[in-house]
Amino acid sequence: MFTGIVREIGSLTSRKRSGESYRLEIRAEKVLENSGRGDSIAVNGVCLTVVDISQEGFAADVMPETLKKSNLGELKPGDPLNLEPALGVNDLLDGHLVSGHIDATGTLQDVTRKSRSWLVEVSYPPELDKYFISKGSVALNGISLTIVELSGNSLVVSLIPETWSATTFSDLEIGAIINIEADMLGKYVVKTTENYLQGDTGTHRGQSSGLTREVLQDKGFI
Repeated sequence: MFTGIVREIGSLTSRKRSGESYRLEIRAEKVLENSGRGDSIAVNGVCLTVVDISQEGFAADVMPETLKKSNLGELKPGDPLNLEPALGVNDLLDGHLVSGHIDATGTLQDVTRKSRSWLVEVSYPPELDKYFISKGSVALNGISLTIVELSGNSLVVSLIPETWSATTFSDLEIGAIINIEADMLGKYVVKTTENYLQGDTGTHRGQSSGLTREVLQDKGFI
């Protein structure tokens, strides 16, 4: 589990085929201070397991499916990476709950400087639309951000100077592939609501709960 607060910008050293998976060598320092083999580190928002540690960084194995479904497959040696160690029991929840499991990738559409912030627009697949709300949370490349605007299948987030300088967004170009993880709590709400609307309470399958779309509309939920 993570919070979406990037602790270090690392970089990809190498990517090598290892049996049925790929081994990523990642240059890092801060995220390894309390990490060891077997621990989890979010790399551009993807939860990876540390399999080896050296003086220069760490190594993690990635399956081909993960490379295809995230922007890790687009990386070249030297590319910067957002890194975050796993959330400790006594750590502050500074961002929001992030699992490190990418829902889909989007595309960086626009970056606009506005006073002392940057407005970043990212397009996303239509199937993710139901998980996004204005002022809700989203993790982009592992960064916990607040949605300030939704338009079509695009969302806009605002980055303060600290976030801009402490993450890889300042290095990205228009058209870059962005890892997207929708808010975990939002996904649970959507799943539970869909089950009720389908007449499935989870205890008596197929038995109507009495909660219908009309009821939700009448109460102002949708």
